[in-house]
Amino acid sequence: MKMHGHDTPGGDTFAWLEQLLRTGGTDAAFEQLVERFQREKQYRRVFDARLMQKRIALNLPPVSQPTLAELPKDVQQAYQAAYVEAAREVGELFLADGDIPRAWPYFRAVGNLDPVVHAIETFDAGDADSPESQDRLGSTIQVAFQEGVHPRRGFELILTHFGLCRAITMFSAYPDTNGRHDSLRLLVRTLHDELAGNLARAITAVEGTRPESTSIASLIAGREWLFENDAQHTDSSHLLSVLKLSAELDDEKTLKLAIAIADYGTHLSPMFQPMDDPPFDNVYVDRGIYLRALAGERVDAAVKHFEDKAARFDPAEYGTGPAETLVGLLVRLERFKDAIEVSRRYLSDIAAADLSCPSLAQLCQMAGDFEQLKSVSKDQDDLLNYLAAAVQSRSNLRLR
Repeated sequence: MKMHGHDTPGGDTFAWLEQLLRTGGTDAAFEQLVERFQREKQYRRVFDARLMQKRIALNLPPVSQPTLAELPKDVQQAYQAAYVEAAREVGELFLADGDIPRAWPYFRAVGNLDPVVHAIETFDAGDADSPESQDRLGSTIQVAFQEGVHPRRGFELILTHFGLCRAITMFSAYPDTNGRHDSLRLLVRTLHDELAGNLARAITAVEGTRPESTSIASLIAGREWLFENDAQHTDSSHLLSVLKLSAELDDEKTLKLAIAIADYGTHLSPMFQPMDDPPFDNVYVDRGIYLRALAGERVDAAVKHFEDKAARFDPAEYGTGPAETLVGLLVRLERFKDAIEVSRRYLSDIAAADLSCPSLAQLCQMAGDFEQLKSVSKDQDDLLNYLAAAVQSRSNLRLR
């Protein structure tokens, strides 16, 4: 391997290293070699060189790469400090080049996420059409969203560069609670704004003037012609997917956007009104009722609506989805005693692991009803939950 003549005597790298050792000593030789690796962007070699330099300083075999546990105890702390510093240095070198995916393992190794979070926040995909940019964008999204370093920004990048369809798919496959609600809010807002924009353009094309309102309700009011000839203004599969996910929402502002999307769906032609599993068999109407209840609107009517669904659909034929949905809604509304009654009526024979809602024992815990929890535990021959109920009943303890 050769370097430019001004870097080494006679262009001979190995002779240059020998001369550095003779004239400057070990540390000088390592510093010069590290500078070379930095210029050539061989950042992994910078990391290796820094640790080798420290091993020599600690009188350890330089070529071996021991784990911390394999080192003598009296040098472990010093070597760990060198490892952390080397990882930080190399991570910063990669970040300075805009290479977040290669920087991430070094910062992850030392438990310092802040520099990577900041880099993701300001990340610019650049010319996203080039293969290099596409690869770097995909790898950055992997770190930001799928590895949970900065989920909200990662999800923004997915929406911006890959669109709603890919975003819905990736969100649905993302189980981590870290950043999930932020990403869901962004997903709902994006679909809402896309739908409102498409409606406004359709109205402008017919009426000649762009409407001032960005409210979906205002845009469609008195304009049933928008839905003639089986017209739709965004992919109906996106509407359905986002409405299902919207049941997780916990803020009123975004819930209202989701409600507007559901109301829009009720105007679509029968072609775009698919049958869903009960209790959302009338998909847009039922989803709208559920979301309104979460937003604090028409709550009693929503509970009655889903109580009727649970009673109407025979679990032997339709499964326990209607009852589980009702229990989930009652829990969100903090009507725990009502949820207990529903669970006893419809779900008492269903194993907790098979439920999509809290189990009867969990509901008793939420309600602080320890006597009922004892009774349930007896019925289910559950000694452990019985003991938990007995302890809490005696101490009047209610856990969060």
